[in-house]
Amino acid sequence: MNLYLDDDMKNPLLAQYLRQAGHDVHMPADACLDGAEDPEHLTYTIKSGRVLLTGNHGDFELLHNLIQQARGHHPGILVVRRDNDPSRDLTLKGIVHALGKLLAAGIAVADQCIVLNHWR
Repeated sequence: MNLYLDDDMKNPLLAQYLRQAGHDVHMPADACLDGAEDPEHLTYTIKSGRVLLTGNHGDFELLHNLIQQARGHHPGILVVRRDNDPSRDLTLKGIVHALGKLLAAGIAVADQCIVLNHWR
């Protein structure tokens, strides 16, 4: 999967794990978007055809809903919820595992906002 890690997910170790699992990963620095606003990150993913991976559920859910209401499209938004509850929060390797389970299930991610924690 072609992925883009939002600013709040730009962990080099996560990027390494994702690449080892066969994913093509871009980070904000690759797109000259370090510290950019959320709409800029989403615009980049739309232009580049990359699925956005974020921990910023609220803002990206709003952007997803706006695109849906405007009958637009995006490659997909994958959200990692962080509730400071070890029984629900995903580790870095847990994120890779959940993504693998989502892909194995054949779930289409385009135009969807999917919480990866549900795929642990």
